Amino acid sequence: MNFRPRRMPDPEINLISLIDVMLMIVIFFMLSSTFTDEGRLRIRLPEASARSVPPDSAPLVLAIGADGRYRLDGRELVDATPDALRTGLLSVLGEGRTRRIVLRADARATHQSVVTAMDVIAKLGLREVDVATVQEAAR
Repeated sequence: MNFRPRRMPDPEINLISLIDVMLMIVIFFMLSSTFTDEGRLRIRLPEASARSVPPDSAPLVLAIGADGRYRLDGRELVDATPDALRTGLLSVLGEGRTRRIVLRADARATHQSVVTAMDVIAKLGLREVDVATVQEAAR
């Protein structure tokens, strides 16, 4: 009979497999994450100056009402279609396309009516377009 106690092997933790798993997790997270802001909207804000407008070049005011109707220098257009707006702008501007336009839209006007007006203005080749706003009241 063998009365010698059995020698139990010392418990051992294999760190190599743990390191391999951790390395794979780190690589997975590095590859699946993005470090650039691809989803952000890049906007180049316009600069303003305090120059005065010469009196002989008064801007043309295009107003957009809450109902989406257009007014050119206070005169309402026949209907609120892009063709009517184009015709109205051409009749007021004539051949000169260097006049400045001030776009005044009601806060309740639809976004589509404002975009339509800006699209017609751009297609006519007008480059100086100002968007009129009001200053927010102090709280």
